[in-house]
Amino acid sequence: MMLEARWVSISVERPWRELYDAIWRPDFFPRWASGLSASAMERDGAWWKARGPEGPIRIRFTDHNPYGVMDHEVDPGSGPAIHVPMRVIPNGAGAEVVLTLFRQPGMPEERFLADAEWVRRDLLALKSLVSG
Repeated sequence: MMLEARWVSISVERPWRELYDAIWRPDFFPRWASGLSASAMERDGAWWKARGPEGPIRIRFTDHNPYGVMDHEVDPGSGPAIHVPMRVIPNGAGAEVVLTLFRQPGMPEERFLADAEWVRRDLLALKSLVSG
């Protein structure tokens, strides 16, 4: 079964590789991803333990790479892990940060739209952090 997808992106006036190198580390995510508590992020083998909006979660992040890939898997503790594709891609002298949000089985349309808006706000927070 294919899932409905929505792409959320921001443009950042910063060279893409410089931007990627500044933001790819898992411990940077809580600075802009409002669903993660920075005080609760701790390494657990290949995964990171964190506190999400609905309780404890585990996240596995893609290693640093030359392609700008920042994919991560979120294990909510109930049900299968959720794959979250994320990229930093060149856009002229700047960059695009793109996150793909998949509508999970059984997720109401309103919740999916609210999640997309949440991601948009988080990416704007990321832009604010790296553009100053």
